[in-house]
Amino acid sequence: MTNKPELLTPDNCQIIFIDHQPQMAFGVQSIDRQVLKNNTVALAKAAKVFNIPVTITTVETESFSGHTYPELLAVFPDQPLLERTSMNSWDDQKVRDSLARNGQKKVVVSGLWTEVCNNGFAFSAMAEGGYEIFMVADASGGTSKEAHDYSMLRMIQAGVAPVTWQQVMLEWQRDWARRGTYDAVMAIVKEHSGAYGMGVDYAYTMVHKAPERVKHGPVQEPVAANKLAAE
Repeated sequence: MTNKPELLTPDNCQIIFIDHQPQMAFGVQSIDRQVLKNNTVALAKAAKVFNIPVTITTVETESFSGHTYPELLAVFPDQPLLERTSMNSWDDQKVRDSLARNGQKKVVVSGLWTEVCNNGFAFSAMAEGGYEIFMVADASGGTSKEAHDYSMLRMIQAGVAPVTWQQVMLEWQRDWARRGTYDAVMAIVKEHSGAYGMGVDYAYTMVHKAPERVKHGPVQEPVAANKLAAE
């Protein structure tokens, strides 16, 4: 059970992505599905920046679920995909072996669906493997808001720590003086963090006078409406 306030660090955890496949995403109703994909890919990019050990597992790819998000695979192009038949990832020996090789007892989890695949994995990994589970609520989704919310509540009652993707990334970063990962984290923020990312872009360009991060065509000066009328 996660019962002590120990922060996540790049050296004390690993991450598993469970069944981020289109047919699974089609059934998600607890979160906007484009937001879900954005959050999942952002979490994956953060894991890569901090060299977090990764497991990616899939279920019934050819017969039902379809192929893993290409945006997720692009982050980890060489990562093996651990195919399963069981809804509970823990049931597959390949998954258990991957977790054991990665070595860390704290497991960050992002998966579909919250009330089935995430629940089953979390309880089994805790009970049988002695793992601590950190469930990324906004990079996971359920078949209804109630299914997701009550599933999260059930896991919390059992000792799972609820987290969000940006919380995890910033916990890994911890200190802005850590310059080795600063720029990469800011790049993820600008691309995936919505209003926070827009604010970073604004501060960089308007306050600190940094160049815009994309090139574009020439800016044409405004022409006053009264001038057009006079012509």
